[in-house]
Order: sequence, then structure tokens, then C-alpha cells
Amino acid sequence: MREILTRLVAHEELSADEAEQIIIDITHEKFPLEQLTAFIMALQMRGVSVDELVGLRRGVLATGVHIDLEDYKPIDIVGTGGDGKNTFNISTCSCFVVAGAGYKVAKHGNYAATSVSGASNVIEGHGVKFTSDSDRLRRSMDACGIVYLHAPLFASSFKFVGGIRRALRIPTVFNLLGPIINPARPAYQVLGVANLDLMRLYNNVYQRMGIGYGIVGSTDGYDEISLTSTFKIQTRTSEKIYSPQDFGLSTVRPEDICGAEGQTKEDAVRVFDNVLSDCATKSQKEVVLANSAFAIHVLEPQKSIEECVAIARESIESKKALAVLKKFIEVNS
Repeated sequence: MREILTRLVAHEELSADEAEQIIIDITHEKFPLEQLTAFIMALQMRGVSVDELVGLRRGVLATGVHIDLEDYKPIDIVGTGGDGKNTFNISTCSCFVVAGAGYKVAKHGNYAATSVSGASNVIEGHGVKFTSDSDRLRRSMDACGIVYLHAPLFASSFKFVGGIRRALRIPTVFNLLGPIINPARPAYQVLGVANLDLMRLYNNVYQRMGIGYGIVGSTDGYDEISLTSTFKIQTRTSEKIYSPQDFGLSTVRPEDICGAEGQTKEDAVRVFDNVLSDCATKSQKEVVLANSAFAIHVLEPQKSIEECVAIARESIESKKALAVLKKFIEVNS
């Protein structure tokens, strides 16, 4: 590690193989706490390279629990988090809408770090028991087309840096890793980012990963399609800025998709259920439609955005998305 730190201080970059080996060595507890803290801070101050992030990802997956869902060719919809907007669980809602439309979803998530309710909070709020058991997860996929993968059960290496991250109380490279270490290694992913620097970084990473992907970000700083402003979408072959009206949807006010003052986790579950029951506000419903439609477009790029919005709308209004949620709870509780 001393040699690695010397190189990082000199602003040198590590190869993907070197970064992967560091994660492996971390899980074998080869580094003193002080050196590991210095490594994390050196990367944070200089900024992580594409090679380094790719290698660190490989290390996390190699040392973690792998779930084989390759034959389902699932999609994940996830945001980087940390945008400070405290929206309701838009990405997780969208996963159930996409599953209700007949596609396979492997949702990877965790408890909230900066908002009231993260994906794991709202899933657990329905009485669901988290598992890493492959047979149970495959039964869930077969029964309702969706599985939920609670991150701490899979990323073994993260527990070795948990104390450092809690002590630092600032974002680190491990926050950047979160969205790209889905243990099912899904064939498709939609990622929401809060700024263009992250969009460029992840676009290069996804190019290296070789999966079908789309990266979204609102121009006013949301890590999802918020419909509060124009938003940029980037895929392997294109990038474009859209307005809500291009999707046939309305511009919404930030307060219409934000958790209320003093909102509890129970309130977050209620909003989540309202969307899937088709009794949410228009703004709440339409922001989920937009994110669901783009996920469907990533899966089926030959379909127009308008077609994808219609598919997502039918999933909600026919109550298929709600039926998926009910079956998911039944199978996983």
C-alpha cells in the first residue's frame, strides 16, 4: 500500500487490475486502518479514473456474493443518490411498473443515506424479508418478475471500510461503486446521476462493462427524470436533451415529488403504494411513468418513447404493477 499511496500522491493512476487487487487485499485485511483511510481520501481528492472504478467494481463483485440471474436478462433502475432533493422512491416504483409490463427486474438497493426512505426502507416497510438465497430469489423472479437485492448481503468488501466511511461522513469512491455492483450483473441498467461529470464517468464505465444502459439526469440537479426541468439522456449510441412535453407529460413543481416536512418512512410507503394503486397525484404518477418508460426504451430501443410511456401507463392503470407488488410481498415475506 505504501507504493500505491506514493503514486496517488504523485497524481498517478492505477490500472484496473491494481484497483481490483486492492479490494481483494482489503477483504483479507492486509492494510492498517490508517493506510486504508489515506487510500480512500487520496482517491477522493484526486478523483477516480475510469480504469480505477472499473477495477474496484471487479474487486467488489469478485469478493461478494454472486446471484446468477443471467437467463432472465433483467434490468435495474437506480440513482446515485446524494442529490439532496429527498424525492419519494421513484426508481423503486418504476421497477414495479416495468415488471408489471412484463419485463424482468433485478433491483439492487440499500437503506437511505441522505433521504428519508431508500429502496430498502420502502421494501422492508412492506414486510419483505431480505435474502441472498439464490433459490428464493429465482422463485421471486419466476412468480412476479422482480427480485430485490439488499446491498449489504452481497458486497462483502464494504464491511471492511464501513467504519472509515462513517467516520469520514463525506462521499467517497464507495458511493460511486454502489450503483454498479448489482450482484446479479444485470444485462441492462438505467442509472440516474445529478451532474454531467458523473454522467461522463459512468458512460465510460458502462462502455467497458458491455451492457445495455441508459444514464439520465435532470438539468436542475436531480438524479432521475424529475420532470421539474429539461433532462439529459445518454445511451451507448446517443445523447439527447428532452423536455417533459417531449414525453407527452407535464412539467412538475419540485414540491410535488418531494417528501413533506417531517415525512416518516410510513409516509414514504403510502406514497409508493398510491402510485402503484393509481391513486397518486398526477405529478407523482407522471414522474414514475417517465422513468419507467425510459427503462422500457433501454430494453426495447426500437420502440418510441411515446410507445414506452403508453406501456408504462397501462401497467399502472390496469393494476398490473400493483399485482406484481402484492405477489412480490407474498413470495418474499
